Amino acid sequence: MHEEFGIPKTKDEKIEHIVHLYMDGAYDRREVLRRLARYTGGLAGAGTVLTSRGLAQSSSACAEDVRVPFDAPDITVDDIMFPGKAGGIFAQLAKPNPLEKALPAVIVIHENQGLLEHHKDVARRVARAGFIGLGIDLLSRQGGTHVFAANERAMAYGRTVTSERMEDLQSAIDYLNSEGFVEKGKIGAVGFCAGGGNIFSLIFTTRDLVAAVPFYGTPPNPLPPIDAIGEINTKLLMIFSETDRNQNARIPELLGGLVARQKTFGLHLYQGSAHGFHNDTGNVYNRAAACDAWNKTIDFFRTHLR
Repeated sequence: MHEEFGIPKTKDEKIEHIVHLYMDGAYDRREVLRRLARYTGGLAGAGTVLTSRGLAQSSSACAEDVRVPFDAPDITVDDIMFPGKAGGIFAQLAKPNPLEKALPAVIVIHENQGLLEHHKDVARRVARAGFIGLGIDLLSRQGGTHVFAANERAMAYGRTVTSERMEDLQSAIDYLNSEGFVEKGKIGAVGFCAGGGNIFSLIFTTRDLVAAVPFYGTPPNPLPPIDAIGEINTKLLMIFSETDRNQNARIPELLGGLVARQKTFGLHLYQGSAHGFHNDTGNVYNRAAACDAWNKTIDFFRTHLR
């Protein structure tokens, strides 16, 4: 349909017309599915049309306890070590059970305290959502998170180097792509706090990351040149908290660069939330914001990894 207000004639034009009316509020979800089904062969095809346009229905439901135990029957979990440039890298690997075919994978990148139980739990939540989850330990070069006392972990992370963290994350991507249970080329990442900052670095160093969700990660400062932004291959969903004033001040410049280079991204800033609101073991956990952000995260991966 070449004219914005032209009459749709072909099947594709009619589908696009229905979708635009839905986005404008003319139809509720039941009605748009009914209308699309006429042109897609059924409700499954209609749902695929909406999903492919980023309009998958988000489940607002949040379980009373969102945590997934190590021995949950619907997943299998293993503590593993995979090869890296400086030696073995510790990780927790979680898969749906039963695993009937190769699946997309999501790397879980921890905060600045190392790979703690919470981040392992997030990897298990990834598996419960139908992906391969890999919680990586970026303290592996120093012996692993498990060798440090609680009051030593942040200092240990402070000794890590950005270039080495990027090498280890690339090794995680390479490892996943080499395994038969992973759908090759369908790798995503979710990172929290320092892990979110690592995502902002990683998208400039690899073209192998399809989709990523940084939670309250610090945007680059200064922002890389516009040409470098043009090389980004990763689709982004950025999650921020209201009270990260200094961090949030960098958002406009980041968005300007992404818009200028026509990159695929989304952004949500959760009012009433503080930095770290997704971590249910922390003091600022915000259940409503964490639940909504996680649902959006899984929907984002379902859209861009499947």
